[in-house]
Amino acid sequence: MSAPFLLDVRQIARYYGSFRALGEVSVSFRQGELAAIIGPNGAGKSTFFNVISGGVPASSGQVIFKGEDITHIAPHEYARKGIAKSFQITNVFKQLSAHENVRVALQMQATRFQLWKSRDDYPHIIEAANALLERVGLADLRRKLAGDLAHGQQRSLEIAMALACKPELLLMDEPTAGMSPEETQTMVDLIRQLATERTVILVEHKMKMVMGLCNRLIVLHHGELLAEGNPDEIRGNPEVRRVYLGQH
Repeated sequence: MSAPFLLDVRQIARYYGSFRALGEVSVSFRQGELAAIIGPNGAGKSTFFNVISGGVPASSGQVIFKGEDITHIAPHEYARKGIAKSFQITNVFKQLSAHENVRVALQMQATRFQLWKSRDDYPHIIEAANALLERVGLADLRRKLAGDLAHGQQRSLEIAMALACKPELLLMDEPTAGMSPEETQTMVDLIRQLATERTVILVEHKMKMVMGLCNRLIVLHHGELLAEGNPDEIRGNPEVRRVYLGQH
């Protein structure tokens, strides 16, 4: 028996004035999937990510998570629903240490009104922060200021912060953007590990990387769904080869 849909995107459209950035795209994601949204520049990938992550409202259509319509909920409600986001532009507190960044994220989940309470009052949060830093390979750098971390390490720190809400769905916008080959491989290994515990959806432009990482690919073109399938199916799709790879 196949797993139920975790995220069901139904005829989502997004307009900016008269410009249609996304046109009635429907796609569903099952629990436990490691999927990627790909496509050439201008395909609508970022718009799709922003809509399903609550960054911008859909002009029409629905986003259903675990059977609940979340199309119009406030962005801050996503974490409470079990959805975490990691953005292309790193979103960390650069003046705080790596550990403090994760602790803040954890305390935001624990309490809404005592965010800056002394850390000594939250021993379990200290332990949880250490565990999350260990999870993303930053345990030895926990005292280092986030602003002094390498780019790839900052991305890993942001993921640790995203994991603070114990998400069932992790959305990642170009997680390897700007990374060296070594940093990219480290991130790919981390994503693969994270996907053993939750559903992960990436937005990426690195075709070779996602072909070797993801079990399902969704291809957008001019704001529309062009194709979807496993890597072999996408690799052999003549329309994908034509519009994405420039082959005829």
